[in-house]
This record gives sequence, C-alpha cells and structure tokens, in this order.
Amino acid sequence: MNQPLQHITVLLDEAVDALLGGAGAQPSGQWVDATFGRGGHSRLILQRLGPQGRLQAFDKDPDAIAEAARITDARFSIRHEGFCHLDELPEGSVQGVLMDLGVSSPQIDNPDRGFSFRFDGPLDMRMDTTRGQSVAEWLAEAEMQQIAEVIRDYGEERFAGPIAKAIVARREAQGPLRTTAELAELVAGAVKTREAGQNPATRTFQALRIFINAELQELEQALEASLRVLAPGGRLVVISFHSLEDRIVKQFIAKHSKEVYDRRMPFAPPQPMRLKALGRIKPGEAEVASNPRSRSAVMRVAERTETPA
Repeated sequence: MNQPLQHITVLLDEAVDALLGGAGAQPSGQWVDATFGRGGHSRLILQRLGPQGRLQAFDKDPDAIAEAARITDARFSIRHEGFCHLDELPEGSVQGVLMDLGVSSPQIDNPDRGFSFRFDGPLDMRMDTTRGQSVAEWLAEAEMQQIAEVIRDYGEERFAGPIAKAIVARREAQGPLRTTAELAELVAGAVKTREAGQNPATRTFQALRIFINAELQELEQALEASLRVLAPGGRLVVISFHSLEDRIVKQFIAKHSKEVYDRRMPFAPPQPMRLKALGRIKPGEAEVASNPRSRSAVMRVAERTETPA
C-alpha cells in the first residue's frame, strides 16, 4: 500500500508565534490561515487559541480540502477558494493573517499533479484541479512570444527565447507536450548552461506553475485585502519561497510602513502609515538540515497600525 505523502511545515513555531504575538494567552477573535496546505500551521494555531477563538482557512487544492475535513474542531472552517477571497471577510474583523506561499511537498511529490520534473506525469500544475487550464493545454495554443515572456518574467530564465522556440517547434512537428518528462527533456536541450546543482528545467517549471495559477497576482490581491480585514494591532505573517514572491511582500510592507504625503496638498496632514514592519526571519541551520526544502524560505511580519478607514 502506498504511504501518504508527507509535508513538513516550514517555520511552524516561528510563524504561529509571530501571528499570535500581539495577543494574550489563549487569544480569542477571528484568525486566518490563508493557505491551509496540509494544515500544519492551522493545527498549531488551534492548539493556541482560546475557546472563543475562530480560525478561517482558505485553499484551492481539493487534496487540502480533504485533509481539512479531518479537523473536527468546531472553531475551524475552510473555504475551497484562493486567498484572494480574503477580501470577502468583514472589514477590521481579523486579528491575524498567515500566508505560507508556494507548493507543498505532497503536491510536488505526487506525479499526477505535474509540478516536478523529477517524476513523469501529466503536465498539469494547477493548484485547483477542478477548474482552469492546465499547463499542457496552455502550451498547446500559446504563441511563442507569450511562452517566452512567461518563462522569462516568472522564471527569470535567460534562455526563455530558445525554450519557447523549442516548445513551438516540437508542437508543430510532433504535437503538443503532454508530460513533465517531455518538457524537462526539451528544456534540457535548449538550456546551454545552468548553475551547479540545478536542473535545467527548474526555472521553466517554476515560471509555468506561477503563471497558470496566477500566483503573483493573487498574492498582490490578498496583501491588499489584508489591510482592509485586519483589526488594529492585527498581525500579517507571510512566508515566501522565491525572490519574486518575497519582493512583492517586502515592497508591500515597506510601502505601507511610512506616512504618505499628497504633493498636490503640501500643507495637508499626511496619511498615517498602515503597517509597522516587525522583522524578517529565515529558517535556522537545524531546520534546513532536517528539511532542505526550507532553505529558501523568508518570513516577513508586520502589524496593522491604524483603524481601517
């Protein structure tokens, strides 16, 4: 019998400590795990919440929803939606929002999901397999320039042009790509040099996954929504796993951690800052040694400062 795919939650204690740090022992109120995954953060949050606390989770992945069904705690609920729907919660109603970005280990390690070049499987990569277009479907019809732009912009891949050209040439000669192995082999032939220890397909797979799931756009929407739904003193905790995500989070916190002056009205009082940056944390040596996938993680923490307008 196949063993269930395991997931080790990154920065588990650090993230929950940061999220609940503004609250007292056994806090009450509404809290949000915006990316349930396999529930590591959610389960620890529930252990720490008081009887009047409530935890609302979000996730697009049907497998994550199935895992969440195993939690019988009446204080917990989950929505089968992306975290951009955070904006639907009442204004100023949330004491803390946690976002653990990226892909979980069970998603990566399941060949049927198509996230990894290490296993041969259908070229899917959708977080939500119940809706939307798979990577294979998109590559079967996208223009060469579109493919190149996606791989360059979301994968920071300098060989994006040759890879896109190879994908289209293969499509015209043999039909569309259907599996992860086919794509990985094609990319390996188009990428002339690569960093030591990195598979040539790494950046392309990252780019296509981010694009097909609109991950960066959804992150931007969810960050903006957090400003509206967080109560004063509420915490925002975001764990990123690559530079594109972390750059968005860093710039968002920096933008809202300063007073804003209207140059058209030089004598008007400035708009007060809306967030207070509380720091940046990376996994320690022990965590990286026990879970190498944590090595790229960066956690940023901020606190809501003023009452939502």
